[in-house]
Amino acid sequence: MALNLQKTFCPMLVYLSLALILAAAFTAGSSSLPNPWRALGSATETSVIGFFAWFGELGTFCWRLARVAFVPPWEGGELIRQMDAIGSKSLPLVALAGAATGVVLSLQTRETLTRFGAKSMLPAVIIFSIVKESGPVITGLIVSGRVGAGIGAELGSMKVTEQIDAMEASAVDPYKYLVATRVLACIAMLPLLTLAADFCGILMGWLSNTLVEPISLRLFFNTGTKGIAFSDFLPPTFKTAVYGLIIGVVSCFQGMRTEGGTEGVGRSTTSAVVLSSLFLILADVVLVRLIQVFYP
Repeated sequence: MALNLQKTFCPMLVYLSLALILAAAFTAGSSSLPNPWRALGSATETSVIGFFAWFGELGTFCWRLARVAFVPPWEGGELIRQMDAIGSKSLPLVALAGAATGVVLSLQTRETLTRFGAKSMLPAVIIFSIVKESGPVITGLIVSGRVGAGIGAELGSMKVTEQIDAMEASAVDPYKYLVATRVLACIAMLPLLTLAADFCGILMGWLSNTLVEPISLRLFFNTGTKGIAFSDFLPPTFKTAVYGLIIGVVSCFQGMRTEGGTEGVGRSTTSAVVLSSLFLILADVVLVRLIQVFYP
């Protein structure tokens, strides 16, 4: 029995000793480990710290923005200029994306519904798909790509050329003049752009459908909206205001923390688009669930 205990515990002691040696080497930075292992441990620790530091800086940024966004004096002229830059100049691209979505939905779903004998449901499928999910999400992603990159590059260039520091020296709050106006413009313009995308998607879906099987636009719309209320379309449309908040805050934050010259501007532009798109998709999951709970 003693021999069996010895065979059982000896390997465990050996493994425990090796684990302690490795842990001590990682924590103390011992040179007995190969360089790749020490580099991996250092990189992991730096990534974790940087991850939490980024969220801490974002929280501070949002707090400074909230303190100045609704306090006079108002920057009305700059707000209108940003609404024009974000809204009207994004309209052609958003309308084209919505129209393409309507055509693709019409082409793809017709074959499937015909196979199951439900071809009469095609108008409802197109309208529901565009208004409920496809229109808002595609609009948010299109705007995050165009507007997010523009805001990140613009504010990043101003940061590395010390224009933002010059504004602070001139007693102009950059958070009120640069950040608040862009965030509010994004919040205001996203629902309107979503309506434009929905309209173009439904119109082109009807056109694609009527080329195969003629149907009037009025009959197409009445068939597609039968059995639903106008209030069913409000939550999916107004949830894009949250998308606008995410795009504006993340893009401005990445631009305002730019450093490293022109290379840093490129990094800020890329990260603004990637992070705003990622948070937009994650927010969509949460918002869809909340809409299902409060608007069953």
